[in-house]
Order: sequence, then structure tokens, then C-alpha cells
Amino acid sequence: MGRVIIRRIRRRVAKAPSKLSRKSTAANQPVPAGQKPAFGSGVLGLGDLALPTQEIDVIAAMFDLAGFTKFCNRVDPHLSIHKYLNDFLEWLFAKIADGLSNGRQGHWAELPFFSKFRGDGVLFLWNTSGMTRPVICRILALLCEIRQAYKSEFMPKIMNDIDKPPRVLRCGIARGKAFSVGEGKDYVGHCINNASRLQKVGPITFCFAQRGFPAQQYMPVNYQGKFVLKRTAIRGVGEDELVWVLKSEFNRLPPKYGDLFRDP
Repeated sequence: MGRVIIRRIRRRVAKAPSKLSRKSTAANQPVPAGQKPAFGSGVLGLGDLALPTQEIDVIAAMFDLAGFTKFCNRVDPHLSIHKYLNDFLEWLFAKIADGLSNGRQGHWAELPFFSKFRGDGVLFLWNTSGMTRPVICRILALLCEIRQAYKSEFMPKIMNDIDKPPRVLRCGIARGKAFSVGEGKDYVGHCINNASRLQKVGPITFCFAQRGFPAQQYMPVNYQGKFVLKRTAIRGVGEDELVWVLKSEFNRLPPKYGDLFRDP
């Protein structure tokens, strides 16, 4: 009789999944819609991180709001941050889309395939595969126009609603390869880091790497002569990098920045 009971118990144990196996099975199940995933890399929203990396030739443009941290540290920032960011980002994306528009014929260049808010600015990536050199340089001119339009167009409007918003929009641009992370929900690459560094070279508000941008030959006519080629140290990139900066900004540099740039 005892042997029969033992055999029955063994059968029940074999049929019943252990607590560990039940937890493992549940962890591998898709998360129902509206339910938060368990704490882990999935909360980053990058998709399957085990997928092979895809590399893309890109233009990386980093817009940075100079003074945004100070703006957020003001008294009762929660009363104005949401309004400012909503209006600024709507304006910025619209300016890029409108600037690339060719009327009823569509766009003269593809829209950025990737964009990401970076805390105090926005990163944009363009796929340059099949993009001609004149188009690449025309994108540079557009980004420069947007940087200036922030001061002349956006600021007068936002100052009616927001007191002392960030007054300067910087832009740094570089070319190179970007590498996908997960399911293309994010990208990494030297050119992205370079663009981030280029947007904060001293008091200069617009700067792009010489590498990959044939500005002398293909810049739009109305922008030819507006930039000057200089050498400077870029943190994390090199001590003697060639960059293009606006001639008007370079000519207005205070004496204390005399050693920031050197002739090629």
C-alpha cells in the first residue's frame, strides 16, 4: 500500500510544473497591452537587443538649447517647461519638414529617419546613401537657417508666454556611420558624439566638421563665403580638427577665445 501511494505522489510531482519553471515561463510571455514590463532592459524600449547591428551612413545634427538647464532651475519650472518644450519641438520639426519641402513635388531631400530628445536638445539623423554632395550641403544651409530663425522667429513668439526662455539654439553637425541598437530604436556612433561636441565649441553657435562636407564646392550660392575653415581641439575627437564656422561669429569672438581656433 505504501509503495502505491509513493508512486502516485511521484506521478503528481512529475506532472506539476515547479514554481521556478512557472516563473520562467511567465517571464518569457509577451507583456499584455497597457501593462508595464518587469524591471529589466525591456523598460528602455529598444526592442530585441540581441539583433545584429545595422550600419548606416548618416548626417548627424545636434541642436542644443544653450541655457536650458538654468531655465529648468528657475522658480516653479513646472509651470513653464511643458509649454516651452511643446512649442519649441513643434516649431523645430515643422521648420525641418517645411525647409525640405519642394511644394507639390514632395521633398528635395529625405526627412530625418531618426530623431531623439537628448535632455537639452534634439538629435537628427539623415541617411546619406544615394544623397548627392549638393544636397548634403543644402541640408547644412537649412540647419543654419533654422538656428538663426530660432532667434528671429521663435523667440519673439514664445516670449509672450514664457519669461526668459533659452535665448540661443546651437547646432553641431558631423558625418559618418551610425550603428543601430536593438530594433533601430536608438543609434550610436562616433559622428553622433562628434556632432554633440561641435555644438559647444566656445561661444560659436553653428559648427560642422570639414570631413564629409565639400562646402567650398557645393554650398548653395547664397551661403558661399559665409563660412571660414579653422582648426580646433574637439574633446574626445582630436586636438587639431578641421571645422567650418560662421565667419560672422568668428570675427566677433572676444579676445579671450583667441587661442580657440587656428588657421588650417
